[in-house]
Amino acid sequence: MEEKQKPPRKKSPLALGGFIAVLLSQGKLLLAALKLGKVGGAIISMFVTIWAYAFLAPLPFAIGIVVMILIHELGHVLAAKIKGLPVSAPVFIPFLGALITMKKNPTDAATEAFIGIGGPILGTIGGVAAFGLGVYIDSPVIVSVAYAAFYLNLINLLPIHPLDGGRISTAVTRWLWILGLIGGLVFIFYLKNYVNQLIFFVIWAMFAWDLYKKYVKYRKHEQVVSVSTRFEFAADHLLQQGYMIPGENHTRDLEYTTYSDLQGAGEGRQVIVMSWLGIGFEGHAYLPQQSTVKRVQLVKVERVQKENGFFLGLQVQVDFSPLGIQERYYEVPASTRWKFGIAYLGLVLFLLYMIRLVHQVGIIN
Repeated sequence: MEEKQKPPRKKSPLALGGFIAVLLSQGKLLLAALKLGKVGGAIISMFVTIWAYAFLAPLPFAIGIVVMILIHELGHVLAAKIKGLPVSAPVFIPFLGALITMKKNPTDAATEAFIGIGGPILGTIGGVAAFGLGVYIDSPVIVSVAYAAFYLNLINLLPIHPLDGGRISTAVTRWLWILGLIGGLVFIFYLKNYVNQLIFFVIWAMFAWDLYKKYVKYRKHEQVVSVSTRFEFAADHLLQQGYMIPGENHTRDLEYTTYSDLQGAGEGRQVIVMSWLGIGFEGHAYLPQQSTVKRVQLVKVERVQKENGFFLGLQVQVDFSPLGIQERYYEVPASTRWKFGIAYLGLVLFLLYMIRLVHQVGIIN
């Protein structure tokens, strides 16, 4: 009696979902691995991403597409270096691409656009090189990698933040963001994969909400945000001086000064220095973004007795208003706008041409 052969196992979407769940559940381990250094973190995230892509495509294609993403990100790194802005090494995120973090933000829209367009330019050059190599050696896999690279770079040029096209638009015209809102929905509708639809819808929704806050919700009304922080203040000297320790519900306004840190780990961030002169307390904290400070208030006092002495736990609330849209940031000379506009449109048309050329060559279906 002949035994029936079992059909080859297909990789289930549930397996892919399980893989993503494992990545999320082990977030601390991944973060620890990324602390090995710039190169170490980039390499580890590259291998993790290749492994993830190998669930859906042949390994050579998975390696090739990660290399194309790397070339794209190196374009951003090179552009940032040209502008003298420090950046991190690329970190790869499976099924989302890769990112670099800016250690110092651009000070004008032209610089932001220059760094934004660096990725698609170098990424397109990498795709053209892969296409040429694939045609020369008659390799469908390499041509497929080039084809995917052209598509990825083209998608990145959609005028939607935080995609590269959204950043380039800051130096061309912000009206392109409206085009991105409409075109983004159309693009999402025509995506065939529901996972990709979900990912791009999240990106689109975040972009739409950010525009709403900037140009509608807080256009005429000031936004006030409150954040809390806690300090432990050594207070043995207060007991020795017979100072009356305030109760838990004691509140008071604290004096403060604020400035932007131009050195150290917090380079470019706004620092607030708060003080309670009566007890000799001084505390430092970073604001999440450039803001106008409205009030610094002590809202709670805790008495903490430790082996090394007596401390006061001071909980402080900072009320601030994030700086509105700074029009000076978007002031770009007309000649610069034209240069970025021509480069942007030319890159889009060239990528469309290369996608069509791949079909005409006929190495892949």
